[in-house]
Amino acid sequence: MRIGVNREDGAGTRIRPGAEGDLEELTRIYNHYVIETPITFDTEPLTVEQRRPWLAAHPDTGPHRLLVAEEGGKLLGYATSSAFRPKPAYSTSVETSVYLAPEHVGRGVGGLLYGALFAVLEREDVHLALAGVALPNEASERLHLRFGFRRAGVFEEVGRKFGRFWDVAWFQKPLAHRPSRNAP
Repeated sequence: MRIGVNREDGAGTRIRPGAEGDLEELTRIYNHYVIETPITFDTEPLTVEQRRPWLAAHPDTGPHRLLVAEEGGKLLGYATSSAFRPKPAYSTSVETSVYLAPEHVGRGVGGLLYGALFAVLEREDVHLALAGVALPNEASERLHLRFGFRRAGVFEEVGRKFGRFWDVAWFQKPLAHRPSRNAP
């Protein structure tokens, strides 16, 4: 899948599936959030080798995807849909997320990535997208609401990082693909 997007500044941003050659930069982007923010509850930076199973869990087909945004050969960020929980009855629910290179935050890349991700998921057997947002994070909350998520609730003080406890707001979005209620 290749989605070409021309932004107002004339630069072209391409959305495509993530690949092995992206793993080092994907790890760098993620580790920024591990080290600098409470956005992820990992507390130690990960190595490229530690991230390899995560990459393998996001193939080019199926409900668990990894899409990257690139411009001029540089990765701007990525969006994923991952297994929500490991039990079989959860297989039609996915957890979605977006991570942007810190130097590309605020340029609309998160919206491009989410738009492409949801276009892909509409063709898969996915009933519900869920997203956890560590609070406070107004930008992430706005992004999810803009894409049709609704706030489902808040888990208070569920993660401890940087010497304090953090709340996580959960958002959910039904997807248009609706298999039969009698499906296994």
